[in-house]
Amino acid sequence: MTGSEAKENKRKRTLYSLSAAWFRWLHIYISMLSFASLLFFAITGITLNHPTWFGGSEQVESDARGTMPSDILLAKEEDVDKLGIAEWFRAEFDLKGKVVEFEVDEYECMIVFKGPGYAADIFVDRELSTFMLTETRSSFVAVLNDLHKGRDSGTGWKWLIDISAVVMIAMALSGFGLLFYLKKRRVSGTIVAAIGTVLLVCIWYWFVP
Repeated sequence: MTGSEAKENKRKRTLYSLSAAWFRWLHIYISMLSFASLLFFAITGITLNHPTWFGGSEQVESDARGTMPSDILLAKEEDVDKLGIAEWFRAEFDLKGKVVEFEVDEYECMIVFKGPGYAADIFVDRELSTFMLTETRSSFVAVLNDLHKGRDSGTGWKWLIDISAVVMIAMALSGFGLLFYLKKRRVSGTIVAAIGTVLLVCIWYWFVP
């Protein structure tokens, strides 16, 4: 072997070692970064699929009726203080979530608060300044299930779901890439990955209505 060939082989070994170390580092730290979110979405995948097993379908409803300050209801439809009305109810009844619907006409208002595992529906008679409130609170498991789906969870949580998905994809790809640096496991690992993919497609094709 000539000197130039020896140098070339050494360079290739160095690149191989560096790339293997990089894949190993990437996979380890991406795995740790996504540890909590992966565990969360895995567990809530089970609770979401079997809500009755963990009390995820349990709900508690409460009703309230009463009167409210008339001054914030007397304006014309287009001038109604929606924020003032919503915040009055939030303060008086410790309502959760955010206002997702607020409809006003000449005679009444309809306000809907929603959050993970939570809903509050309010109907206000503008002429009489009376209201009817129905509040629905679900179990802690139902809250987790709604977070899994991103339902009524806000923009920040939706971003978290997207970022978690990207990190998990990177974890899966880095793990698959790392497999090719393990000579004794390269073929068997690839076969297992292929089998898992085929099983996924087959179950979808034959068992999903």
